[in-house]
Order: sequence, then structure tokens, then C-alpha cells
Amino acid sequence: MLTTVAEGRVYDWSHAVGRGAAAGDGFNQPCSIALASQGIIYVVSRGNENNFGSRVSKVYVGAPGEEKVHAEFCRYGTDPGRALWPNSVALDKQGNVYVSDDWLNRISSFDKDGNFLNAWGTKGSGPGQLAGPSGLAFDQDDNLYIVDSLNHRIQVFTKDGKFLTTWGKLGTGPVEFHMPWGIHIDANDDVFVADWKNNRVQKLTKTGAFLMELKGEGARALNHPTHVATDAEGDIYVCDWANHKLRIYTSDGDLITSLIGDAQVMSKWGQQSLDANPDMVKMRRRVKNMEREWRFCYPTAVGYDQERDVILVVDCQRGRLQLYKKDKHYSVPQFNL
Repeated sequence: MLTTVAEGRVYDWSHAVGRGAAAGDGFNQPCSIALASQGIIYVVSRGNENNFGSRVSKVYVGAPGEEKVHAEFCRYGTDPGRALWPNSVALDKQGNVYVSDDWLNRISSFDKDGNFLNAWGTKGSGPGQLAGPSGLAFDQDDNLYIVDSLNHRIQVFTKDGKFLTTWGKLGTGPVEFHMPWGIHIDANDDVFVADWKNNRVQKLTKTGAFLMELKGEGARALNHPTHVATDAEGDIYVCDWANHKLRIYTSDGDLITSLIGDAQVMSKWGQQSLDANPDMVKMRRRVKNMEREWRFCYPTAVGYDQERDVILVVDCQRGRLQLYKKDKHYSVPQFNL
């Protein structure tokens, strides 16, 4: 187990979950995650033009080796209940699942088991219309906030698609965006937007008033951030996509540390692939240094499991999740000299 200690916080690498797979036990370019309860998560696989592996996987993630796929839905296609380029996933208070499709410009909803419920969305730039919808998040009133990426704004709807309000425009100032990507709403209903092409995260009120910016300079500068999460203590987790890091900040925006990925142990599903393919094992033995495989490669989304104090990082180009445990009871060992 690898441990990162910084500013009174402790993060223990736990394990990896996943492998590259167009279906079944694994993911195909995973890009978003939503956490339910009791270890159930939903993972969006974006797929690609060659294997059409796009889907949403309902997965149980427990201790190392306990992961299990429960269902797959929202597969590749244009019919209701399918998606061409699924982007993000969010859950309402009833546990229903909402998925954005940034090519078809629509939002699809499913029950917790993946049964299709509804779909809505119209392409355009007017109020309530969508162009490249990406990040999704629900507020405490169960209203759905959508990152309308190519329109450079946030739009708010009821769960069934009734337009409520919108804010933001193209620009670099407060409450202005340039192709924003991910969104997160914390327990106080404050809104965090990963302002992708502006290389920053903006924190706003639920009505769109500016509160704070995370950006950094030099080696600490964000490079195309894609998603945000927060924990019960108010710490902020940012996927620093093009820097291949997870940045962790205090609630005031001070950088605590950066995680870079520590998957020195193969995931359960990855090991199953190796066990079934001796030639793959032989090829891996020829690699002089495996460190590159351990590290994040374009981490795209992050979730914080409040029940277990576990950070789940969507390691997109590796086809996996990496899990870290935030140890709240760690004490510095005492040495008698």
C-alpha cells in the first residue's frame, strides 16, 4: 500500500478496478462516474468508433477483488435508451440514472437497474437548447444542472426536462466559460465547474454568482481540468486532465497535494486477462520499467464515497478506476531514540 501524507491528510492507495473491454468485466475509455450507496457505482464508457463499446456499467466496488458488474445499459445507438457519445452520468434522489450524449444532444434517464425511462433534448443555442451537453449534477432540490459545453454555459432543468434557467457565456472572466466539461454540486448547493479550455475550476452559488477560482501557476497550474468532487471536510478534488494528476485543495483553494496514480498491483479483471493469455505475460516481462502503467493517463472524473471515505479516480486511457482511502485516523508514529 502506498501512502501520501500532506497537510494533516493521509491518502492510502487501495486498488484498481477495471481493464480495457468493450463489454463485461471492464471499461472502454471510462469518462464519468456516479456513486450510489453500499458500494454501487455507475461508470460511463465512452467507447470508440472501432468497437462501439460505449455503455453505462452498474458495478459493485468493495474491497480489493470484490468488484462485480451488475448490469450494462445505454449501449451504442440512436434509438431511445441508447447513446452515440455518452459523456456524463448523475443520480437523482430516487436513484434514477441520467446520462448525457454530447453527439445526439440529449439526456436519457433510466431506473437504478438500467431500464429506460425517458429522453429529451433539442440541439441549438437558445434557452433550454443544448450543444454538446457534458457534465451533469443534481442540487438539493433535485434539479438537474447541465454543462452546455459548446454553448459555454450552465443550464438548469427539472428532472423531466423543463427548462428553468441558464447562466454563463464564452469568455475568461467570472461566470464565463470556454468549453466547460464537468460539474459538481456540494452539500451546501455550491456549484463547481471544470472550465476546461480556461484551465481553471470556478466555484459558484446555485444561482450562478461567482465565489472562487482554482487555477494555479507554474508547476501548480491546472491544465484542462475535467471534473471535481468534494468530501465532508470541504476538501476539493480536481481531475487535472492534461497533467495526468488528481489535485487536492482545501476549501479555501490552497493546494494540499497531487496524486499521480499508484497502480503497482494489477486489477482483478486485468489479472484474469493475463492468466488467460501466456503470450501477454511474456510480452510484459520484456518491459524494463512498468512505472508508466501505474500512473494516471488523462484522469477524467472523480467521485468521493462519503460512506467509506474512498476517492475513486476514473483513469480514462487505462480503462480502469484507481481507489484511494482517506485515512482520518492516521497518527504519526513515535520513535524512541
